[in-house]
Amino acid sequence: MNAEIIAIGSELLTPYRSDTNSLFLTEQLNRMGVEVVSKTVVGDDRERLTAAIALAWKRSDLVLTIGGLGPTEDDVTRECAAQALGRPLHSDSQLAQAIEARFRSRGVRMAAINLRQALRIEGAAVLPNSRGTAPGQWIESDGKILILLPGPPRELEPMFESCLPRLREKTPPSAICRRVLRITGLTESAVEEMVAPIYSRYSNPATTILAAPGEIQLHLRGFGNDSSEAQAHVDELFPKLEAAVGEYVFSTDGASLEETVGRGLVARQATLAVAESCTGGLLAQRITSVSGSSAYFAGGVVCYSNRWKTEWLGVSQEMLEARGAVSREVAQALAEGVGRRAGSTFGIGITGIAGPTGATPEKPAGLVYVALAGPQGTEVQEKRYLGEREVVRWQATQTALDLVRRALQQRGR
Repeated sequence: MNAEIIAIGSELLTPYRSDTNSLFLTEQLNRMGVEVVSKTVVGDDRERLTAAIALAWKRSDLVLTIGGLGPTEDDVTRECAAQALGRPLHSDSQLAQAIEARFRSRGVRMAAINLRQALRIEGAAVLPNSRGTAPGQWIESDGKILILLPGPPRELEPMFESCLPRLREKTPPSAICRRVLRITGLTESAVEEMVAPIYSRYSNPATTILAAPGEIQLHLRGFGNDSSEAQAHVDELFPKLEAAVGEYVFSTDGASLEETVGRGLVARQATLAVAESCTGGLLAQRITSVSGSSAYFAGGVVCYSNRWKTEWLGVSQEMLEARGAVSREVAQALAEGVGRRAGSTFGIGITGIAGPTGATPEKPAGLVYVALAGPQGTEVQEKRYLGEREVVRWQATQTALDLVRRALQQRGR
């Protein structure tokens, strides 16, 4: 079975409201082995919404609408769904009485417009709303199902959960298995060149490549009649993709890079300290976001000013004057200085120009030096990141964490 979700409301087409309901529904459906093949956001427009429901009903097994079941004139989901399916709407007296009783129980006078919520599509089963006045509806025909759900999450979630037993009865035995391969240090196109010749030979599992600053993810979705069959499809392809990408893989179980580094530090009884300039504490924040990081994170220094670089971490004034604060030499001095001061196994130093101000022709925005000092010496990398300030800062911390990850791997050999 495949499913399609239609989120309704003009507010969802603005930057001020996000459609989180679709995420909840997708998770619930995937657990049943139902794949969501399309999501649509439609404003409070009768013509467009009717067309969207009609198209979804034509091409998908299960259609879920979210919102537009309120009492006001812009709540048009019931009317549009009835028109799309070619069915009339009727006023349901029992529904009307239930809505009136709900208002009475709260000691509130019901406005006449609330009776619009008692309109039921012919042949629809009513889905009671224990937390609001907008009932949902379940329409089933020709092997297809349309479910109308309210928009507020506190109303939608319990209503949909009440639908799950009935949905399971209608759903053919199926399962979806997912795994994620997380990669850093490569571009999306480079990863595609490595893995496309492999995954293109498989229709099951399906493979999707997603890009984020400093990271590429390979998402595998295996399908089967049960979980073991779906898992078997994923398990066949996953190690082949992992081997193709090799040392650039930092996680095969969904763990973030900071979690992976934390595990490695604990396993090797190593500690880490950081000195940050352009990242302004972001690296320390990422490291300490992992529970238990106090076991391996000694501490960090945000050393924006040259004075702090010299007084706290021992960077010489002569070096700063000769090379500038954004330089390979200063990054190395920061890493070695913070490691020495903290008495940690590893020290990281980051200095750069996050932008957009502060750049020069010789040192453009996005230029960052990341250094790692450790038992095997000090490694410094020069990076020229593209993107806005926060993207540059994030990618710099990604590089720093990956340097630690690689150093730990070498130490464990």
